[in-house]
Amino acid sequence: MKLVIFPAVEEQRLERIREAAGSMQVVNAANESEAASAVVDAEAFFGKLTPALLSVAKRLRWVQTPTASLEHYMFPQLVEHPSVLTNMRGLFSDVIADHVFAYILCFARNLHRYLQNQRQRLWEPCGGEQARSDFISGPGVVSAMDRAHMHVSDCTLGVVGFGAIGAEVARRGTAFGMRVLGVDVAPKTPPEGVEAVWPLAELPRLLAESDFVVIAAPHTPQTAGMFGAEQFRQMKSSGCLINIGRGAIVRLADLTAALATGAIAGAALDVFEAEPLPTDHPLWEMENVIITPHVAAASPRIAERHLQVLLTNISHFVNNEPLINVADKANWF
Repeated sequence: MKLVIFPAVEEQRLERIREAAGSMQVVNAANESEAASAVVDAEAFFGKLTPALLSVAKRLRWVQTPTASLEHYMFPQLVEHPSVLTNMRGLFSDVIADHVFAYILCFARNLHRYLQNQRQRLWEPCGGEQARSDFISGPGVVSAMDRAHMHVSDCTLGVVGFGAIGAEVARRGTAFGMRVLGVDVAPKTPPEGVEAVWPLAELPRLLAESDFVVIAAPHTPQTAGMFGAEQFRQMKSSGCLINIGRGAIVRLADLTAALATGAIAGAALDVFEAEPLPTDHPLWEMENVIITPHVAAASPRIAERHLQVLLTNISHFVNNEPLINVADKANWF
């Protein structure tokens, strides 16, 4: 058997790959020409498979992508090919869930506004200094300052896409005492603490009931442009949208309009239709928007997890055992 790697990996990873491969030949192709020659009689492939490479492969049975997302990887010939495709899903769940809750806590406690005030040396509590309780009366009544800060466990968290990332976001929500709802293309029994995981047809209901709406869905033919003006109208006017899924899911012009008109209260965005977000885009100037530059999955833990998925699947392939992370090629996840 033969495994072709293209683009080539560095020596440290290659050594561990060869250990996992055992007697299977491993070709670490330095260029596409070398990959094309090697893939002709290869059973396995890791890396960027192109239509040209697939067209010359005669024995290919397994393709391992280097990424979790597949929208940039799929092409018609690969969808139709009998080979099994596996991806890298499951690497980022805890990391991205942490990023989501950084956003939620920023909005709930107005940290994004206080950081701006700090740079200006401005002591200005949301709700106004005049609303602060004193040491004589104490906090006996709910003040404007209180109302300007959210009580997280009073909030409803809506998770759109209940895969590994969505489930981990939901788990953190339950730990914070939030009411948690989900929708997914394949509705399932909700995990402990989650009120419901509904079919996608219930998205309007989830939007109407959620204080924070988290998009954790992949980019697929079905999810492209899924969030537009209609969905923002269905959200609470006090609601915040969080997108750590894929930029193509949210129509940016519609989101910008919804934020500008107060149709929704805020947005935290790690992904965008066009990246980098153009420097002249209105979102940069909106104080109710938090922008991070597609870093929600960044962590020193990811590289080793990535390699472990590859090594596990190599071992399974060599030993004729079921592969992990088998993808639905037609639906890109």
